[in-house]
Amino acid sequence: MQAYMKSSMPYYGVNSPEQNVIWRRVFDARVLPDEKVWQATALTLWRSARFREERYGAIALTGHRTYKTFQTLDTLPVYEELIVTGAWWDYVDVIAGKRIGSLLARYPAEMRLLLRGWSRSPEVWKRRTAILAQLGFKEATDLRLLYACIEPNLADREFFIRKAIGWALRQYAWTDPKEVRRYVRAHRNRLSGLSAREALRNL
Repeated sequence: MQAYMKSSMPYYGVNSPEQNVIWRRVFDARVLPDEKVWQATALTLWRSARFREERYGAIALTGHRTYKTFQTLDTLPVYEELIVTGAWWDYVDVIAGKRIGSLLARYPAEMRLLLRGWSRSPEVWKRRTAILAQLGFKEATDLRLLYACIEPNLADREFFIRKAIGWALRQYAWTDPKEVRRYVRAHRNRLSGLSAREALRNL
């Protein structure tokens, strides 16, 4: 697991289904009293982690159903820290699709502005987050926002950015394949081969 993830942090070797059982058992039995304690606990788990699964646990805690009402714009500094210090796809993609995406659905005006800013950030993983935030939106996808987040990254040669562009387009292609084909044709001279192949993979 450590070799696959190219991780300097070791693993216990507990797979995802087993982790999920542990998180449910532990988090259900120890309900935190308020939003500040919840945020502080997640950050403590994250910052003090010695094994990668402990950081997965911190991310799982941020999404636990007990704390659904705590998912407000006040949680953004927590997610930003996890994205920037985690700086790898196994952390970032969950946060982008599940946490940042949920905030976008709940606070569209504020989050559109934030994600447009993140799409131009010097931080690769904030840019990837901006591109991937709408992965599960289907018909509710804000195309203007998606394209606005992709646009400043079209010339980027970073693999994880190019892959994210292709993934986001491929996901939307399940909803509107004609639009994705149109977009790829219109940007064929700017899209990387990787992004275009990923976007059209299932069409």
